Amino acid sequence: MFTTRPTLQGNFGMVSSTHWLASATAMAVLEDGGNAFDAAVAAGFVLHVVEPHLNGPAGEAPIILAPAGRAPQVLCGQGPAPAGARIEHYTSLGLDLVPGTGPLAAAVPGAFDAWMLLLRDHGTKRLADVLSYAIGYAGRGHPAIERIGETVETVRELFETEWTTSAQLYLRDGKAPAPGAPLRNQALALTWQRLIAEAEAPGRGPEAEIDAARRAWREGFIAEELAAFAAKSTMDTSGERHAGTLTADDLAGFSAVYEDPVTYTWRGWTVAKAGLWSQGPVFLQQLALLPGELEYGTPGYLHTLIECSKLAMADREAWYGDSADVSLETLLSPAYNETRRTLIGEQASLELRPGSPDGRQPRLSKHARHVADGGEIDVPPGAGEPTVAMNGATRGDTCHLDVVDRWGNFVAATPSGGWLQSNPVVPGLGFPLGTRLQMAWLEPGLPNSLAPGKRPRTTLTPSLALRDGEPVLAFGTPGGDQQDQWQVHFFLAVALREKVRGGLDLQGAIDAPNWHNDSFPSSFYPRAMRPGSVTVESRIGDGAITELRRRGHRVTVGGPWSEGRLCAVARDPETGVLSAAANPRGMQGYAAGR
Repeated sequence: MFTTRPTLQGNFGMVSSTHWLASATAMAVLEDGGNAFDAAVAAGFVLHVVEPHLNGPAGEAPIILAPAGRAPQVLCGQGPAPAGARIEHYTSLGLDLVPGTGPLAAAVPGAFDAWMLLLRDHGTKRLADVLSYAIGYAGRGHPAIERIGETVETVRELFETEWTTSAQLYLRDGKAPAPGAPLRNQALALTWQRLIAEAEAPGRGPEAEIDAARRAWREGFIAEELAAFAAKSTMDTSGERHAGTLTADDLAGFSAVYEDPVTYTWRGWTVAKAGLWSQGPVFLQQLALLPGELEYGTPGYLHTLIECSKLAMADREAWYGDSADVSLETLLSPAYNETRRTLIGEQASLELRPGSPDGRQPRLSKHARHVADGGEIDVPPGAGEPTVAMNGATRGDTCHLDVVDRWGNFVAATPSGGWLQSNPVVPGLGFPLGTRLQMAWLEPGLPNSLAPGKRPRTTLTPSLALRDGEPVLAFGTPGGDQQDQWQVHFFLAVALREKVRGGLDLQGAIDAPNWHNDSFPSSFYPRAMRPGSVTVESRIGDGAITELRRRGHRVTVGGPWSEGRLCAVARDPETGVLSAAANPRGMQGYAAGR
């Protein structure tokens, strides 16, 4: 079968990420004797530098890890709402949604501490070693990819008139970064150099150094800069200037945490995901909804997957959140899904239809009910995900990174948030705050209602799959609400199709024509919905497009390579053979290995 690239195979180490410099960095760490966790941390910090329009140190980083011979864990790098982030504070400002940009949308940053815990608890390298790659690219510069300059141009006026600290970095001499031109961030390089200097001390071991760096972030010079900038009145998507709620106490009180993953077994595969504070269980619900017979790639197969996605996403809207009290055992049970499966007919549904687990009646936010009933909303310029247009044209957002090493350690991480168009750059640090609070509702009593100390329900959702209890496959993608749509299609393409050279056909599954639907309220401001919509790659074929339309789907035909941003690595437990593949779309994702 023709693919854009081969599925890489070897037995030393494999990496896949959304930027070739991050993949090369991770591979360099493996070559230097580091393990998968060292490699992931080094590459994660490089992603902050080379994809600043997609993620940053003050964003989020949910991680699934599987140390060799041990059970998988979720490392939650999603920070909660600050202590002052109360619904009544936002509504007193005349808001009915959390703005999509600005300090009011900033949760407590979670990415940095998650990477530090991963390095401290599972890595072997010192802090200075893993940060050296990011410092080098930030200080000496890296060739800017096209999307950075394109993103800056979309917010040029804002930068020039309001967010002037961002203009100083990204509009030097009035020009956005040109493709291939060196882009430097000296402030970020100096931040990491100072962090290392404060963390290092005579007699300190690697773990003590990392804990000292965490203190510098939470209570030292970084926390001081972040808290001071959050308190400044800043223009946001509401069209007004607002100060944030993040304080030094919020930063000092946060630590990333380990959790057990949620799992579901389908045809011998066990898939592990993050819990109900993420959209991860949506993936598992889609598997549970699938019928017994599946003919891969047919129009009927596509119709079934789209309708399963709608049902799972409707449950996400009604039942998911950091204060969710729904039983995941019920949501994934055969009885519940047999009932839900009967809702999948021959025609596309145009409704938002959450279920009633354990007989409980679902409750949707007023906004979700409004858009589900066809209510119009204004979509201001620049709103929504960083590079996902509201017309269905998806160009990719967020980042992803997978690593497997020769010892069998696995990492899957989906860093995001804190991108250059989220908040003004903090000049003394070289990066902005994030905007993840935009995903919480300003309506009390919902699982995803805004409340101090609660994590906003995130779209970030890395994946790990096991066979007979052994980790086999780590994968994930950028894409906001699309993530657990694209990933399910990828996973089924791996599980239902033939192998290549005795291993999983990762590249073939990534290259397969993909799709997404928007038949549910978006997680991103202004939380729009397009009932019955489905956006497909043109390669899916005229016959399939015609049949989907006949079934009532409102089909938008995108470019031939416009859907999906998958990364994946795998390991065969029997042979020890490692493999990797990466997304060709956008011409920046790469796999590396040997």
